[in-house]
Amino acid sequence: MGIQERIIKFIMWSNWALFAAFMAIGILMAAPTAQLAGLLAGGLIATVNFHLLYRGLRRSLLEPEEPSHTSRILGKYYVRFIISGIIIFILLSGSYVHPVGLLIGLSIVVASILLATIREVTILINKEAI
Repeated sequence: MGIQERIIKFIMWSNWALFAAFMAIGILMAAPTAQLAGLLAGGLIATVNFHLLYRGLRRSLLEPEEPSHTSRILGKYYVRFIISGIIIFILLSGSYVHPVGLLIGLSIVVASILLATIREVTILINKEAI
């Protein structure tokens, strides 16, 4: 397995693991419903967007159909971005979620990428130390 595949698998796994851990911590700490709803909504938005981006890029890179495929990839990205923005706007403007919970939920993918980076650097350092 190549380093890219290992990183992607780790990020995908850790997205759901962090999401579950954050939700469990929120429930155990008896967080208000709005904060839990924000955490749930933000986590789902970020994780699903990451999975869709991965799937779209993988499909377009492994199965190129035409040279101008890049515009289609960017178009899908911007559509997802706009839809996510509209969902976030509705959630915040209607006071359905707490902004802090939403922010923490949206940061799950960033935390997963950070963990994957730390893991790969540790692996690299350990290989050089041997």
